[in-house]
Amino acid sequence: MSEKKEKSGGLLNRLLVENPVFGLYLGICSSLAITTNINNAIGMGVAVTVVLTLSNILVSAVRNATPDDIHIPVYIVIIATLVTIVGMLIQAYTPSLYSALGAFIDLIVVNCIILGRAEAFASMNPIGPSIADGLSMGFSYTLSIMAMSFIRQLLGTGTLSLSNPFTNAEIFSLRLIPEGFELPFFKEQFGAFITFACLAAAVAAYKNHLENASKKKGSK
Repeated sequence: MSEKKEKSGGLLNRLLVENPVFGLYLGICSSLAITTNINNAIGMGVAVTVVLTLSNILVSAVRNATPDDIHIPVYIVIIATLVTIVGMLIQAYTPSLYSALGAFIDLIVVNCIILGRAEAFASMNPIGPSIADGLSMGFSYTLSIMAMSFIRQLLGTGTLSLSNPFTNAEIFSLRLIPEGFELPFFKEQFGAFITFACLAAAVAAYKNHLENASKKKGSK
């Protein structure tokens, strides 16, 4: 029982303490720009997770054959190729999502999370752990932008809604805040910064709590 608690606690700590957006402050530009609704967050999260995981696999596969002086350009070429393929698939099958995300799909190439994990983890580890790292970091990134989208969409419009990205058919739409009581600025850039600041502060407070708890254990 205690072992299960320890594992779940370790997973929670990884998702929060090593959170790429609120813990490591990576990928903030896209997080601020596209988190106006849940649909955008899911689409971007899936795209980043796919690119992150596949790039980790390829970087890990070629790490021993890549000279040190050109490894960064090689990684960028791998990432750029994957982003191009993913962008073409999104444009072909979910054109509405492609239009909503716009240039931020192409900017996945320079997303610090992707290159950062390739350089810091995949280039030094076998394929198996690199896959796990890509999936966990991608999942953590997706949860981050979904949390921002949830808050911004709810407070900015008073509703929570989700549509099928392939057909644009509405899956659900719930009004939780009465009309006239919304806070429209949450749909704008200022609302994005406020939402990010509050969530980042919450993660920082959790980090401080863990550090204080660790110090108390150490003093005993």
